[in-house]
Amino acid sequence: MGEIKLHPGWLDPLRGEFASPYMAELRAFLVAEKQAGKHIFPSSGEWFRALDLTPLDQVRVVILGQDPYHGPGQAHGLCFSVRPGTRIPPSLVNIYKEMEADLGIPPARHGFLEHWAKQGVLLLNSVLTVEMSLAASHQGRGWERFTDAVIRLVNARAEPAVFLLWGSHAQKKAAFVDSTDRGGRHLVLKAPHPSPLSAHSGFFGCRHFSQANAFLESRGQTPIDWALPASIE
Repeated sequence: MGEIKLHPGWLDPLRGEFASPYMAELRAFLVAEKQAGKHIFPSSGEWFRALDLTPLDQVRVVILGQDPYHGPGQAHGLCFSVRPGTRIPPSLVNIYKEMEADLGIPPARHGFLEHWAKQGVLLLNSVLTVEMSLAASHQGRGWERFTDAVIRLVNARAEPAVFLLWGSHAQKKAAFVDSTDRGGRHLVLKAPHPSPLSAHSGFFGCRHFSQANAFLESRGQTPIDWALPASIE
């Protein structure tokens, strides 16, 4: 992992995590995997991309994924997002379909979601690395503990945020969020995962995008512009 280069808004409160034994073990594992010639996605400079693009004091919405895409040229550090020029994955296709039904936004022709991240949408995977062609290959190595710490930092802030939890994995991971339905300050919206296997069982029709914006506006915050740019510079 080397020297950690991260936005100071995250680095300062996460220093204890980076100095912990579990993170040292994770670092050793990743170094060994690379030395063994294994291809790890995304590149090491993008492992913390979601945090760099969305500083802690700017988080307004959190979307949780599981682990990065494991195909070449896909993952770049944001959950559900792919690099420009890469085929849009099926789950993101379904996210676009729900966005169009909810907000009338036509589906983008690309899957690059940095426009959301730069507005305060934290696109966080539970696990931040994966071996090429081996889904879930880096689960249980320590990333989950680290990303739990990230979620806890967002939860501890006084400013209300929206958590969009799609699928049982995301819902279990953020079970400790202080939600409005339990007297807390954060809006937690749950739906099935947008994958083709489960989208028709309740993701379609969840209207999470409009609900998120309505909540932000009710708390005096600017709504998210969910419409993605037509072209990527």
